[in-house]
Amino acid sequence: MKKIKPWLSAMRLRTLPLSVSGIILGTCFSYFNGQFSWWVLILAILTTMSLQVLSNLANDYGDGVRGTDNEERVGPERAIQSGEISPTEMLDAIKFNIIVVILLTLALIWAAFGPTNFLFLLLFVFLGGLSVYAALNYTMGDSPYGYRALGDVFVFIFFGLVSTIGSYLLYMHRIDHIVVLPAIALGFLSVGVLNLNNMRDINSDSNAGKITLVVKLGLDRAKKYHYFLIIGAMTMIVLFSLLYYVEPYNFLYAIAFIPLIIHVKKIKAAKEPSDFDNQLKVLALSTFLFALLLGVGYILH
Repeated sequence: MKKIKPWLSAMRLRTLPLSVSGIILGTCFSYFNGQFSWWVLILAILTTMSLQVLSNLANDYGDGVRGTDNEERVGPERAIQSGEISPTEMLDAIKFNIIVVILLTLALIWAAFGPTNFLFLLLFVFLGGLSVYAALNYTMGDSPYGYRALGDVFVFIFFGLVSTIGSYLLYMHRIDHIVVLPAIALGFLSVGVLNLNNMRDINSDSNAGKITLVVKLGLDRAKKYHYFLIIGAMTMIVLFSLLYYVEPYNFLYAIAFIPLIIHVKKIKAAKEPSDFDNQLKVLALSTFLFALLLGVGYILH
């Protein structure tokens, strides 16, 4: 029982709502276009959540064994850093989680396509393998991309494009232009969460040799980059709702603009690492709310 709390902490359950935001968007737009399956929705959410947990455990392991997680780091103490979970135990959990991801991915592909759509089967097996690679190699391996300022690119691709467009494809068996702008906007907001995390950790990352984009840019330019991501996402989705207007419900997402605007003001005033840490949950939940309201706004009649 003593191990339950550190394992739950290592899984970082608070990151799960953000991880399923793209699934919600893709599902709502496919429902709007006449296709929906409860099995696909449930399996897509479970698969995405298991991938997020895998990424969190791998991140804990990679930063823990490299010594990046140390007394300089701001935010919740990591499991390996605290000593409550050993690197060997974490590695075993990662291996088990990979098996879970593979089984869920195969079940999802079968539920979505059955035995007849061979090309789609191959595509999603490839995407599943790529997602596992991305989850593991953010901080693990000989040359993790998170240490080479590439984390933003991977987050944009997987949390924005793959999650939203990929989930839409699971239902519709085709890609339509209606999901492109929402996928990009969600990708921007998801990158914003990573950028916020990296602004918080700029000093400890720099000292540990973890070269994030924030370390490369410096804090002042990283803040400007953050404004671009958040305001860019908001502008893009306003443009989207004008281009694809159906009824007033389509603007329901504007409610999520309130915490996002307040968030931008808070970041402008932020100076200490704790100032950025306090905004992580705000931006993650605001992004989830944004995705939920945007999707629901197109299925209400």
